[in-house]
Amino acid sequence: MSSITFFDLSAGAYIIAMIIYIIYIVVRKNTVGIIATTFTIAGFITQTIAFTIRWINSFNYWVANNPNSGLIESILRGAPLRNLFESLVFFVWCLILFHLIIEFRYKNRSLGALVTPIAALVILFIDVSGTNKELQPLIPALQSNWLLFHVFLAFIGYAAFGISFATAAAYIVMITEKRSEKTYIFWSIIMGFFLIILIAMGIDYLSLSAAQREHLIENYFLKATFRNESQSIALLSWIGSGVIMFLIWRFGLGLKRIFNVLQLTPQILDDITYKSIAVGFPLFTLGGLIMGAIWANSAWGRYWSWDPKETWSLITWFVYALYLHARFVGGWRGRRVAILAVVGFIAVIFTYLGVNLVLSGLHSYGS
Repeated sequence: MSSITFFDLSAGAYIIAMIIYIIYIVVRKNTVGIIATTFTIAGFITQTIAFTIRWINSFNYWVANNPNSGLIESILRGAPLRNLFESLVFFVWCLILFHLIIEFRYKNRSLGALVTPIAALVILFIDVSGTNKELQPLIPALQSNWLLFHVFLAFIGYAAFGISFATAAAYIVMITEKRSEKTYIFWSIIMGFFLIILIAMGIDYLSLSAAQREHLIENYFLKATFRNESQSIALLSWIGSGVIMFLIWRFGLGLKRIFNVLQLTPQILDDITYKSIAVGFPLFTLGGLIMGAIWANSAWGRYWSWDPKETWSLITWFVYALYLHARFVGGWRGRRVAILAVVGFIAVIFTYLGVNLVLSGLHSYGS
């Protein structure tokens, strides 16, 4: 079986796990929770197998095209972290790993209902974005032994930030008393934005032919809705977005009752948010910034060039540095640091996807 087959099996397991986790928070039966965890573990094991096969195939691909490379160099440069598809599935793998550690550490299965939807959304993005899943040659700009360390550590940090986003978003709901609170309105807009983009991409996907779907991100992103040539369709898209955000704002507080029943307290959520960022921040600092700068110097002759990717990485770093500084020095707790955690992950998403797919620069090969 190919690595793609195993990746598809793991994706199916994660989506099933997400559905069962949601059922679990409704019916509150321990047997259902065990089944959800079992599917998550099965998906994780399957994805680990897929990633191992992909690495072996990538290693062989590199050796076949570079027969004079040494063993260590071939292993490092054969790491399956060279394009959008491979990096996204590695992000999902790290995210699920963190989730399983937290679930067993806190002995609370309900956290799966917060984390597995992020994994499912990434998987959905892969499927509807036209991402190329085939092995590709390593372009000259990426032919470095720093590839593995830079991407590996940065994406472990991204995954930790993804956990903090889920728990911070849940925390905001938990502490909200009225829908008129600015923090809750902010939460509704952010959740609505993510949902709207996914729905719009799904419409894009359904409106295109098989050949066009391979170039969805580059040429057809949101062309079926917000960027449609028909002003009427574009207007309806904006009206529909407003309706979705209103519904999330109107009924989002219903999650608070569910969290209370599942013994998810604001203290637990705040603790997980902080610990996730405390783990992710040094990894992102070391892998994303320091090793990235060293690699940049060896590849382009300078440590820093204010490339859009570098600039947004620095912005992301400042947001999470502000979170830790505000918590330790300023004594911030509660909603203010929760908002910083949410904003930080938005910056992560734009650093990785927005810059690669929208802006041009030295890192544009990421698309």
